[in-house]
Amino acid sequence: MLSFQNPVAAFTRRPAPWGMLHIAATASGIVAVDLGAETPDFVDGLARRIHGRVLPAEDGEVPSEWRATLDAAGRQIGEWFAGERRSFELPIDLRVSDWDRRVLTGAARLQYGETASYGELARHVGKPGAARAVGGAMGRNPVPILIPCHRVIAGDGTLGGYGGSNYADRRASLAIKRRLLAIEGTTVRE
Repeated sequence: MLSFQNPVAAFTRRPAPWGMLHIAATASGIVAVDLGAETPDFVDGLARRIHGRVLPAEDGEVPSEWRATLDAAGRQIGEWFAGERRSFELPIDLRVSDWDRRVLTGAARLQYGETASYGELARHVGKPGAARAVGGAMGRNPVPILIPCHRVIAGDGTLGGYGGSNYADRRASLAIKRRLLAIEGTTVRE
């Protein structure tokens, strides 16, 4: 188990159509959304990624601003699941490489219910032929749903892959991706 002095992030759990998801916030915004991890795995993985201590939102050391951000994220994601919201108004603490930031920014431009292939997204970010690299960036998206990597599909119109959780198996991940697309009224062929 990692050991750090000061809290760097706080997390909460919220219900999702397939079980529970985790949301984490820092002083800068939402730093993680995980769609399938067990809590200890999520906390350990996030602590390693951000090099700091991760506490439950209820912990007395967690600043009230972080709890407010987590509450807003939980509320907005719940509204999105219910079909009452099409976009998010949340600060994002996106700690990724320049390439991943470029790709995730491109994915964030996809509108509710819209899909694009990995190759199309590669062209949109100025790197035609980089579909596999786009897929890698999608798989590393630390804030799925908020940055809608589920809207990026294979060039043949099938789901492709999905990295919404580092802890779910491929079949479970693809079932989650299909469900997220269905929330937006989008169906993708098998």
